[in-house]
Amino acid sequence: MTTSVVSIVYVNDAPAAARFYGDLLGMRPSFETPGYITFDLGPGADLALWSGQFEDLSPDVPRASEVCLAIGGGPGEINAIFKQWQSEGVTILHEPHDAGFGLTFLAADPDGNRIRVAPRD
Repeated sequence: MTTSVVSIVYVNDAPAAARFYGDLLGMRPSFETPGYITFDLGPGADLALWSGQFEDLSPDVPRASEVCLAIGGGPGEINAIFKQWQSEGVTILHEPHDAGFGLTFLAADPDGNRIRVAPRD
């Protein structure tokens, strides 16, 4: 059986969110409709941005999940990404710190969805 895991992030404006995530990931969408856009993250993994499912998503509403970008290259690479995102005005929720599994930091997209950058296992 072939399995694909699609992580869905609910957003207010899928095209605007796709520009944000495309810049962060350094890639272009693999599939686009006006309200549903995906990024192919590799074999069996996609990130989907879906608008129109909830009205007026607010960054003020607490989130219980995260998109985690697992990074190779160690703490130096994670710190470099943090500095780049910070200089680009990405909202940082928690600066780099050791969370027991390695250096990590937490950011948010414009809709308030959480994005964690952490070391690859």
